[in-house]
Amino acid sequence: MMAYDFKKMEEKLNFLASHFEFEMTSLRTGRATPALLENVRVEVYGSANQLKNVASIVVEDAKTLLVQPWDKGLMETISKAIETSNIGVQPVVAKDSIRISLPSLTEERRKALVKILKEKTEEAKISLRKARDEVWRDIQEKEKAKTISEDEKFRFKEEMEKKIKHGGEKLDEIAAKKEREIME
Repeated sequence: MMAYDFKKMEEKLNFLASHFEFEMTSLRTGRATPALLENVRVEVYGSANQLKNVASIVVEDAKTLLVQPWDKGLMETISKAIETSNIGVQPVVAKDSIRISLPSLTEERRKALVKILKEKTEEAKISLRKARDEVWRDIQEKEKAKTISEDEKFRFKEEMEKKIKHGGEKLDEIAAKKEREIME
């Protein structure tokens, strides 16, 4: 009896969950967090960079972020990038920093954020299904090549489905936690 190596698939599922969780940090909940701005794309030095690579982002208080560019000549560029990002904040340029005051989330904005959350969750689940399809194809090819029996094929399929179900539950858990944060 042969064992199927699900290691690659498990690595993909773990990466997918951690990537999804990281992506969720950029969705605004109501508290100021540097993750809201870290991935804003800023056009500097002839290429697009993440804001975290050209400035420090500090939480000043529960509703305020302070962006301090390392090159003070980038103040306007960074301010425009923050303004045009889809975060819904208005940057205020001071002498050597940019202050972002986060307004309270309206019910309408909360619902829009939940909608974005659901879209991102569905994208992650699509990736999950692609990983499942890859493994299932591989298992079927092994059976056609007679390296595994038909019984083993179905046993491996069952094991694969359990792992995929667990991965989907993990994504749902992350999404539900973020939805609670948004709606609070």
